[in-house]
Amino acid sequence: MAEKECNSKDGQGRGRWSLYGMTALVTGGTRGIGYAIVEELCELGAIVHTCSRNESELNNCLQEWKLKGFIVSGSVCDASSSIDREKLIETVSSLFNSKINILVNNVGTNIRKPTVEYSSQEFSTLMATNLESTYHLCQLAHPLLKASGVGSIVFISSVAGVVAIGSGTVYAASKGAINQITKNLACEWAKDNIRSNCVAPWYIKTSLVEK
Repeated sequence: MAEKECNSKDGQGRGRWSLYGMTALVTGGTRGIGYAIVEELCELGAIVHTCSRNESELNNCLQEWKLKGFIVSGSVCDASSSIDREKLIETVSSLFNSKINILVNNVGTNIRKPTVEYSSQEFSTLMATNLESTYHLCQLAHPLLKASGVGSIVFISSVAGVVAIGSGTVYAASKGAINQITKNLACEWAKDNIRSNCVAPWYIKTSLVEK
């Protein structure tokens, strides 16, 4: 069904290729950019697993996607928790027969304030959510991506990781680090047929920035 929707939405662009049969993990897929990515992958034929800290929100999204004919499963997961990340990858490995084609590291948050006002706890929270979770999930997913024979990692970074846009220095630092991780993995894991790419959007109207 997903493949049909992929080919029927656009008789030209989408009909020329698809992700039919590919498996994907999208972190933080129940709102904003992550939600849009889940739908795009499904429209192209992929089978998707996503996660969210909010069980009610996750269940609502899963029901919506089921009605659309998309093949999406989900886990309750706090990406800032190493234990939750390990459970997430165990679940994905079980669902997708120890293989995965696509990992989208989308989870992220922000606390906006002047540099001198950040507490050590706030610094740790931002780094654990934005950077540590991304790095650790790449480590955990590497065997699954390699086993697929055609692996792809997509990092959702930000323009804030390249230039100053007033989003806060800690957020900017975490995104800058993600940009560098992308470059390193692109070289280091090329031998395993794993691509590593980064998307660095400007402000997107999501719940994170709507205020």
